[in-house]
Amino acid sequence: MLTGALAADLAVNGLVTGLFYGLMAIGLALIFGVLRIVNFAHGEFYMVGAYAYTIVAARLGVPLVLALPTAFLFGAALGWVVERTLMRPLYANIGSWGLMRDEYAVIVTFALSLLLVNFVDKAIGPYAFRAPALISASRVVVGPALMSGQKVAAALVTLAVLALIAFFLRFSYWGRAVRAVSQNRLGASLAGIDATAVSSLVFSLAGGLAALAGALLSPIINASPDVGAFPAIKSYVIVVLGGMGSIPGAFIASLLLGIVESFGAVLVSYQYRDTFGLILLILFLLFRPQGLFGERGREV
Repeated sequence: MLTGALAADLAVNGLVTGLFYGLMAIGLALIFGVLRIVNFAHGEFYMVGAYAYTIVAARLGVPLVLALPTAFLFGAALGWVVERTLMRPLYANIGSWGLMRDEYAVIVTFALSLLLVNFVDKAIGPYAFRAPALISASRVVVGPALMSGQKVAAALVTLAVLALIAFFLRFSYWGRAVRAVSQNRLGASLAGIDATAVSSLVFSLAGGLAALAGALLSPIINASPDVGAFPAIKSYVIVVLGGMGSIPGAFIASLLLGIVESFGAVLVSYQYRDTFGLILLILFLLFRPQGLFGERGREV
């Protein structure tokens, strides 16, 4: 039976975990909202960020305050290259794609995922690399909870980044352009918004956020070629739970999943911790398939 202190501890840990999920999932939601595709290589951007932070900080001796932005820039640059070379044909000749558009996106992003994993495996090696710690404190008291110092430091950075993303999307010109293109790409183009530049920005931003998530968690989860697999799966689950393309939905669903996993690991079993999200996904697909903030599709 849960005591009040234990419940508070689990809730705090669940919310912190949810923040990390949100950093990954919001980028995926942005891509779907603007390009209407699912990026199956999203986990590999996480992996690139983990390696970039580890190599830059541990091997090159760059200060941590600069290593984290470097990891973000690596992910953003990779996202920009992928959008320019692989994604742009989707909307550069949108009228000629027909029903093949979705198939192209699935095949290309899945192939990119395999390419990046195998390239890193051969170029760097299959062994895990431990990243430098963000702070020296091993344990930190957060209200009623006793947490890992690494998690607390990473959570504070994540919270600041998510606040900046919210401010950017709400008040900046490019943020309003992103929201306009996600609502109606053709209408936004007719209004003078460069939808192609918005798509490039969104893919770069999503890649940077995923890479930053990998960098922040690399002192806890060591960098390896397949380190992005589980974060990517959780991101897909979160995007569906929140509503495809909904940024507020992705954020709230991230916190919800973190809390469900935290309580489920204690009340049921820690061995099944990664299955609770899939169970939650099945329930949503059965009873609310549009997600928390999604719109129900019109039946023809």
